Amino acid sequence: MKREWLLPDPDATAALGQALAATRPERAVVFLHGELGAGKSTLARACLRALGVAGAIKSPTYALVERYAIAGGEAAHLDLYRLAAAAELDFLGLDELAAEATLWLVEWPERGAGSLPPPDLSLALAADGAGRRAVLESGSPAGEAWLARLPY
Repeated sequence: MKREWLLPDPDATAALGQALAATRPERAVVFLHGELGAGKSTLARACLRALGVAGAIKSPTYALVERYAIAGGEAAHLDLYRLAAAAELDFLGLDELAAEATLWLVEWPERGAGSLPPPDLSLALAADGAGRRAVLESGSPAGEAWLARLPY
């Protein structure tokens, strides 16, 4: 299943992140695609805030992974932009992450191809006039049900 939305401003991007948080399945992996400045981090931060993360939500650009306690488990926000090869993920403890994180938000997932769990949802953001276009595509039955629950 695939759905598409026009997001006229950053507030609309944040609203989509909040809607994803409100409708998410118990466990989920989300791949976030888009060029630099497309709004991936804005969406991820809004989703994490809506899940109850308080305080600073740091960009994982340099640490590669930031982990947050959320109701029902843990969220992991990964930014793989700086990876030169997917093999570098071996040093991040993905096995432990897979056991503990109930939500994965992965920016630049193509740089970790073959080393990441498959996505339940792939979300692509791209410039569209003054706003952004969001294309969401399910990658699993859980992702399909998630898309169907979104209020957009």
